[in-house]
Amino acid sequence: MEIKDFIKLLFAIICVEAIGIFGAIFTIPAIPAWYVLLSKPALTPPSWVFGSAWTLLFALMGIAVYMILSKGWARREVKIAFGIFSAQLALNVLWSALFFGTRNPGAAFAEIIILWLAILATIAAFSKISKAAAWLLVPYILWVSFAAYLNYAIWQLLLVSN
Repeated sequence: MEIKDFIKLLFAIICVEAIGIFGAIFTIPAIPAWYVLLSKPALTPPSWVFGSAWTLLFALMGIAVYMILSKGWARREVKIAFGIFSAQLALNVLWSALFFGTRNPGAAFAEIIILWLAILATIAAFSKISKAAAWLLVPYILWVSFAAYLNYAIWQLLLVSN
């Protein structure tokens, strides 16, 4: 890999990680003030797992989008794939704003379903350009599937406790 390509790869990863950090603006203050007080399902991992998992997933997304963009911005399918990718990334941040920012697990659950579909659409669009880039997003959709389960369970536990 040439140095200019490595710099582009690093830039893609940093940009995607930065967007993830933007979502953390909603998350971090809500953890001690709200999230730790919630009843959670038995399968909820320790809090430290979430930050590590999301850091890795955002890095994989950065690598995947770099792989797509390296195929050439002039290609129509690259522009479409990037647009879908960007939309799902915005939905990812929106989920954090809804769940942690507004403390509304019901709205967050409805939104995470849309996010999941957007990730699936991103995988489909990426697979037309680069199978490897599409496969890099599989851990992401699996994690979001698990997050949807946790979101739903927390929402239901909240409804029962109120």
